[in-house]
Amino acid sequence: MTITQAEENHLKAIFKIAEKEDKPALTNAIAAAMHTTAASVTDMLKRLADKNLIVYEKYRGVQLTGEGNRIATALIRKHRLWEVFLTEKLGFAWDEVHDMAEQLEHVQGEHLVSRLDTFLGHPKFDPHGDPIPDAEGRWTYRKQSLLTTLLPGDRGAVTGVDDHSAAFLQYLDQLGLGLGAELELLERFPYDHSVRVRTRDGRELVLSEKVTKNLYLNILSDRES
Repeated sequence: MTITQAEENHLKAIFKIAEKEDKPALTNAIAAAMHTTAASVTDMLKRLADKNLIVYEKYRGVQLTGEGNRIATALIRKHRLWEVFLTEKLGFAWDEVHDMAEQLEHVQGEHLVSRLDTFLGHPKFDPHGDPIPDAEGRWTYRKQSLLTTLLPGDRGAVTGVDDHSAAFLQYLDQLGLGLGAELELLERFPYDHSVRVRTRDGRELVLSEKVTKNLYLNILSDRES
């Protein structure tokens, strides 16, 4: 069975939406992720259903079949391995690698992916903190929380981002909030849900709600009772 790049990309989008929302992916959500129309997505879903890659019920959302899940997982694995390669071996910044990895993920050849994984030392996470599935499709997850859920007095280290846009990643770089950066939540402002934090080097920053909803941290201290 031949799978086109467009079909692969839709399977990947369905996987990510279903994973994030913990329910079948809706047509409008897929259209937003693919930057296309709901009508175009509906046509694609019919093609994917004909190939037994998804289970599609109108108005009830889309679920991947076992084969659809395998293809989506393999695609994500390649994408994230290439991002590690581009940052660690070629020196690209984390805000530069997504589009390049989008192209490289479609390169076929399990032997190439296996060699790449071995060359990189079998990384568990990509440069944005996202887990990389292994060759058997197994994922390594870690305990992390969005900054928006922290309370004053909580302290954590940045483990990942929910927004992979270059603009957001560049903004974090300007603030010195890359992966591993430690923050202590000092104050939450009810008016606009922004927060005041202190970095490990003593700097104090005010972060908008948009940032707090897109920044994952591993909690380093217990919440005060």
